[in-house]
Amino acid sequence: MASNVEEITINYSEDNQLIVKELDKVVLSKGAWTTIVFRYQELNRAKGEYGPEKFSIRRYQKVDGSYRPKSKFNISSQAQAQKIVEALSAWID
Repeated sequence: MASNVEEITINYSEDNQLIVKELDKVVLSKGAWTTIVFRYQELNRAKGEYGPEKFSIRRYQKVDGSYRPKSKFNISSQAQAQKIVEALSAWID
């Protein structure tokens, strides 16, 4: 478990192979509850290559000095991400 926000990652390996590759992250909020949006790719094991970019918004709670995952929302495609951006932009403007 990560003890500070900068250590939090969604990189995931099995048998020394990186299955989920984090490309970038933006910390949306810090504190006892932290929210981070990640940009990542998943390995297509059959093809041996990484698939299209995906996005995930995740919440973590700091308990006993370590951040623990509490919830997540995966954005499955760039098209879905664009629709979210458009909806939020319309509401904020």
